[in-house]
Amino acid sequence: MQNVKSVRVNYWVEKMETGIHFEDNVVHTDNQIRRARCWFPCIDDNNQRCCFDLEFTVAHNLVAVSNGSLLYQVLSKYEPPCKTYVYRLDVPVTAQWISLAVGPFEILPDQHNGLISHMCLPPNLPKLRHTVEFFHNAFSEYEQYLDAKFPFGSYNQVFLSPEMAISSSTVGASLCILTSQVLFDEKVIDQTIDTCIKLAFALSRQWFGVYITPEAPNDEWLLDGLAGFLTDLFIKKFLGNNEARYRRYKANCAVCKADDSGATALSSSFACKDLYGTHSIGLLGKIRSWKSVAILQMLEKQMGPDFFKKILQAIICRAQSTTCPVRSLSTKEFRHFANKIGNLERPFLKEFFPRWVGLYGCPVLRMGFSYNKRKNIIELAVLRECTATIDSSVSVLNANPDSENRDGDIGWPGVMTVRVYELDGMSDHPDLPMAGDAWQLLEIACHSKLAARRYQKPKKGSKPDGSDDNGDLPTVDMRSSVDSPLLWIRADPEMEYLAEIHFNQPVQMWINQLEKDEDVVAQAQAITALESLPELSFSVLKALNNFLTDSKAFWRVRIEAALALASTSSEETDMAGLQHLVKFYKSRRFDTDIGLPKPNDFSDFPEYFVLEAIPHAVATIRAADRKSPREAVEFILQLLKYNDNNENPYSDVFWLAALVQSVGELEFGQQSIYFLSSLLKRIDRLLQFDRLMPSYNGILTISCIRTLAQIALKLSGFIHLDHVFELIKPFRDSKTIWQVRIEASRALLDLEHHCNGINAALLLFIKYIEEEPSLRGQVKLGVHAMRLCQIQGGSVSSEDIKATTLVALLHLLESRIAFNNVFLRHYLFCILQVLAGRSPTLYGVPKEKLPCMGNVEICNEQKNNFGAPVNEIRPPQPQPPMGNPSHSNHSHDNLAIPEASKEVDTVSNSHDRKTAVVKIRVKQSATSSKAEEADNGTAERSEGGERSEGRRNHDADRGATSSVSVDAPQRNSAEAVSISNQNIEEVNSFHDHGSRITASIGSAKIASEGDNFGKELQCTADSGNASVHHQPDDPSSPSIIQDSYIDAEAKKYASLQTLSISRDDGPPFQEKEKEKKKKSKKKKKDKEKKRKGEEHKGERNDPEYLEKKRLKKEKKYKEKEMARILGEVKAASGELKSKKEETTSLTQMGGNKQEADNMNSSEPPKVVISKLETRTEPTQPTSAPKFRIKIKSKPLSKS
Repeated sequence: MQNVKSVRVNYWVEKMETGIHFEDNVVHTDNQIRRARCWFPCIDDNNQRCCFDLEFTVAHNLVAVSNGSLLYQVLSKYEPPCKTYVYRLDVPVTAQWISLAVGPFEILPDQHNGLISHMCLPPNLPKLRHTVEFFHNAFSEYEQYLDAKFPFGSYNQVFLSPEMAISSSTVGASLCILTSQVLFDEKVIDQTIDTCIKLAFALSRQWFGVYITPEAPNDEWLLDGLAGFLTDLFIKKFLGNNEARYRRYKANCAVCKADDSGATALSSSFACKDLYGTHSIGLLGKIRSWKSVAILQMLEKQMGPDFFKKILQAIICRAQSTTCPVRSLSTKEFRHFANKIGNLERPFLKEFFPRWVGLYGCPVLRMGFSYNKRKNIIELAVLRECTATIDSSVSVLNANPDSENRDGDIGWPGVMTVRVYELDGMSDHPDLPMAGDAWQLLEIACHSKLAARRYQKPKKGSKPDGSDDNGDLPTVDMRSSVDSPLLWIRADPEMEYLAEIHFNQPVQMWINQLEKDEDVVAQAQAITALESLPELSFSVLKALNNFLTDSKAFWRVRIEAALALASTSSEETDMAGLQHLVKFYKSRRFDTDIGLPKPNDFSDFPEYFVLEAIPHAVATIRAADRKSPREAVEFILQLLKYNDNNENPYSDVFWLAALVQSVGELEFGQQSIYFLSSLLKRIDRLLQFDRLMPSYNGILTISCIRTLAQIALKLSGFIHLDHVFELIKPFRDSKTIWQVRIEASRALLDLEHHCNGINAALLLFIKYIEEEPSLRGQVKLGVHAMRLCQIQGGSVSSEDIKATTLVALLHLLESRIAFNNVFLRHYLFCILQVLAGRSPTLYGVPKEKLPCMGNVEICNEQKNNFGAPVNEIRPPQPQPPMGNPSHSNHSHDNLAIPEASKEVDTVSNSHDRKTAVVKIRVKQSATSSKAEEADNGTAERSEGGERSEGRRNHDADRGATSSVSVDAPQRNSAEAVSISNQNIEEVNSFHDHGSRITASIGSAKIASEGDNFGKELQCTADSGNASVHHQPDDPSSPSIIQDSYIDAEAKKYASLQTLSISRDDGPPFQEKEKEKKKKSKKKKKDKEKKRKGEEHKGERNDPEYLEKKRLKKEKKYKEKEMARILGEVKAASGELKSKKEETTSLTQMGGNKQEADNMNSSEPPKVVISKLETRTEPTQPTSAPKFRIKIKSKPLSKS
């Protein structure tokens, strides 16, 4: 029997801006990173999981949707009448996945599965019916593949207006909140595929991510990859194998281009802990997700689809066990499953996971071949490289403590298959090892024989292998040469490796691969190779045109063929590509009798997508003067002028949008400038029409605004940009839909950047952010501003960016706007990184490039939304403080929940309002899972008592916080003493009246003997909106650093002074040190002479000998540097000792007496610096929320 205390917390939220949002009569949560604690009391940590009983009281005409199963509804008798919805979630989840949506929703039960319900606002009900018709197929497919029932009692999908949401989808336990922007009716074609994939991925996250959670932050890649793997299964079954393979091929290409830095290392322990989920935001987040799926698919290829399926079933079965369920998954456990169930050998797995998961970089293979007719073999030459540099990749491997492969080999485990297509058939040769020598020469036997066939001898000067035969073939023979039986060759045809492959084979073999290979990946590779040829022949253009006109080919690859024809069109080929594109379009869409376009007919969807891409391809063609040909401009104008959609049952909004955007891609010259006025009239007509009858999601207006901005930028020397600015500005009106408003803001930012530079553009961006009401619109503007800074690139200088602009960006970063929007906050930080010439992320930045200042964390406090004060961040003290503390410590320990099973009832009591009131009752049931230790939730202390005390203080300090940290350089000595290393979570950066400013030195680390690189200094600065009234007399005093923008020299000086406080070594100590050094030097000299004279006479070129010699030089250099630093420390300590005799210094530095006692003690030298805190009294009285706590002890009967 165990006593369980029930803690009941009555609370209300004063400023409901973060985590939960109110708009008109709709309430919803957004599940942002570490924002659940902003709207209900919880332990907002990914390692804390528990069950929930949820009660929501709303107006009688509203519907409350939350997590778990709906138990019952209760209608009250009060006036006005209210309704209470009671939900129960029996599966333990983290607080992040608790979601709520309240509004006048229309409920649409799924016709095929009673567990699924779809909800939306009344105007969107017809679109909802059409959109979710397929959804039960994905639901049943996942259950069938995993051989398990859906883990939650029900699944609800709620579609809200796009202005309300922060992203297109927000995943919660058994609930997904999406935007109505993804809904479509039967008339819309283009949105179908994207919406199906988005809904299928949100459902897969319920299995892997919400139900099965990562055991540690560096295991998040695995759950993200498994969810993407399930989504690919859905795509393959319901959208086709061609769609699945093509999307995977394009994703792999994107990963190979971007996987060149630590930002894409999936399981890096020292980085994942400190990023708090921001590595999953933006483009790098997509790259990491695609890479995770690719690695899992590589494992599936190695073990087979059936074994991989059994692994996923075993993971789900283990989680649904009634005796001892395990609902977390780690990389180590998955590797164990791959060995036991997947039958993969341990040596392979031991190399696979550290290389692919722990490191970054993909293999780059450059291949060429020669056919040996006498031996009838293929001589294949391969050069293996890496997308990342070898030194950086190996250094990350050696620095990763989780990695088991530390030998520095940059190869990859396994072998790659080479597929050879010959006259007599196809054969696979898994002969290419991915490790070992970078240069390799393979001999592949051919099965087709030419002994019985006699051909005319080749002409003089031609090569027998035909490798340089780029001319046209006079016959229909498909071989690359008459003396070769080869048709074409492919490397890694089944995409078993995430690799970038450059294969060199004759042009005719590429044409054969394009025309005869039925794999969409092979066709796309052939088109890319033919497009990049330096010299184009008629046979290449003919092959591309034939593939474009082939209606049986996959439509996405046909679009690539059209773009390739456009890129190969030039004066040298007599604009053959342009002629082929126009001829193909007219053959499908023009009336031959009158020579004008036919009325639209989109019944053939693949043909519709291909024809939609033709105007874009035509607009990219350039003549010799780098301008668009007159024929291309006339062709696009004709399509815009004679577009007729009267008899078409499908909408032409995307069709018209593609035409308008192609106008913006044109380059107008002297011959085509006369058509500009006609094109602008058509665009203006479309704008007026779309204003009267708004198109789907404002697509047409968005394309018109984008095109007008592009034309204005290209012709800025001939037109006044102020007129264009005034033309686009009205679309920023608050009454317009958010998509149009954001596109207008983007266009105005582009114009401002072009006219007045990056500084003016950033000031305008800050203004737009403060005016933008929608969270998602703020994120879009942040992404665009970051791209403008990236366009500026390395040319950004102090003259381009003014100090006032940087200060405004920092104020925006610390404002409540940024705190309420985690994604915007991330992009604001990325903007500052780009302006500083760094990568737009904290992930993977080498520590050697950072300032030598230790861990600097700038934390900004904010008053707790629930009325509890934020705990002070105290500097570490080596001894318990003597006497009364200077500040009262308001700690959350008063609300501490015991480690045993807990049952907490929390009820919200809102203020009386005339609007709809939401009463929330959250109950954590007693079946909570055992809390796991957080990786970054404890503070290191040098003594045992201090370690436990620091842990308690840190756990109590967890609140809505934000931090920016700069790490110290890599420590070269393993013996450096770590006194304190505070890990501070994110602090709410908004400042109310009465907030305080504190600045303190959190920790300093003293180097051990002989280590001059081990000094670290950690500075923590807590800032508020109040001004500092008291400043220390000495600006370089080590007890406080007031300004976070101190230059590097001042920081070095401050760090040396700080170190001098803790080092007061007397002459005896220094004499002993000198004697030890003299003895060690004599011994080293004797040993070196002995080695030089006897052992290493013939080993001058031995790498081991050279390595030892290098280490000796480094050690000698360290000793010299240490002696120099000791001399500086001695001089600085002498100056400080003379200063201590003055009485005025004692009053300014209150804690010096205690520091002197610590220095005179027999303990190892430590740095103890008192914290100086300046707080201001509130100018206005504020009423803080109050806690009313009742603690009851009651026995818990074992069931």
